[in-house]
Amino acid sequence: MLDFIPLALLPILIFLIRVTDMSLDTLRVLFVVRGRRSQAWLVGFMQSALWVIAVASVLGHLDNLLNVLAYAAGFATGNVVGMRIEERLAIGHSHLRVVSPSRGNAVASAVRAAGYAVTELSGRGKDGTVSILTTSLRRRDIDAVRREVLQADPDAFVTLSDIRPLHRGFWRA
Repeated sequence: MLDFIPLALLPILIFLIRVTDMSLDTLRVLFVVRGRRSQAWLVGFMQSALWVIAVASVLGHLDNLLNVLAYAAGFATGNVVGMRIEERLAIGHSHLRVVSPSRGNAVASAVRAAGYAVTELSGRGKDGTVSILTTSLRRRDIDAVRREVLQADPDAFVTLSDIRPLHRGFWRA
């Protein structure tokens, strides 16, 4: 497939194609999970075209072990690179849950002052009454809200879940 490339450079090219292919694969899965059909189609198209080129290049030169190693290394590296890209893009929404044994009001006030909606609930933990605070937010806002929470209550128990909003609610603009 890439017969015009000098054989010494082929492993490097296979590695780079595979890193790109797998990075796109990670993003494609993200778009599928988030229900973004057109982006999933476009990224899937590009990813599969690169995969065909990489596989054909390896199979066309099986006598060179470096090609196989480059393919495998590109696969592994592409997974990590794709994860990094996905973290940076922070596409989608998450649900943050905070359990605060004693500073729930302070946490809720701090999060609201930062411009985010918070729902407060009362709960019972092993040591007594706790405040349970929930907020749904864009993934790109997670770090800012987490800082507000931990500044108001360093002992808070914080969990995060990815969500897919269905209907209404308050979203910080």
